[in-house]
Amino acid sequence: MGYRRIRDELDGHKGIHVNDKRVLRICRKYDIKSNIKWKPKSCTRGDRNPDHIAKNYLHREFHAEKPNEKWLTDVSEFKYYNGIEVHKVYLSAILDLYDKRIVSFKISDHNDNPLVMDTFDEAVRQEVDAHPLVHSNRGFQYTSAQFYTRLKKHHMKQSMPRVAHCIDNGPMKYHEQSTKAA
Repeated sequence: MGYRRIRDELDGHKGIHVNDKRVLRICRKYDIKSNIKWKPKSCTRGDRNPDHIAKNYLHREFHAEKPNEKWLTDVSEFKYYNGIEVHKVYLSAILDLYDKRIVSFKISDHNDNPLVMDTFDEAVRQEVDAHPLVHSNRGFQYTSAQFYTRLKKHHMKQSMPRVAHCIDNGPMKYHEQSTKAA
């Protein structure tokens, strides 16, 4: 948390009115620095050593004729504050393009393979006879041999957009933004 946010916290929540410069001076004295790093807003970039890369079979055809024909999946990051401390949680979800329903979702403190695998396993348990085209970004979980093996075991075809083309996973991104806005 930087000096501006500390000043806002003091002013807004504690009722203590102080000048920015005073808070900055005290922060410098006690070596208090912001831990927030500004990241460019961008899509997933190419992994250095992906185990499996699939072609884009979805081709932005976001309409499905029947349930469980096309699934989209992604992981979203949500930030929340506990006092002044920033925390993150990750939501992994699978969206059915037929009726835009969430087939399965999981929430975790860690963005890792178990989060995505648990989400996928739950979807397969709920939709036993489903053999959809599964479209995801090129995140490390989706390019892993573990995820590819699961897809093959359940006779599902994998699809991925080109690198840095978020729009190729448009409905999933729209759903994520709707969730974050709620």
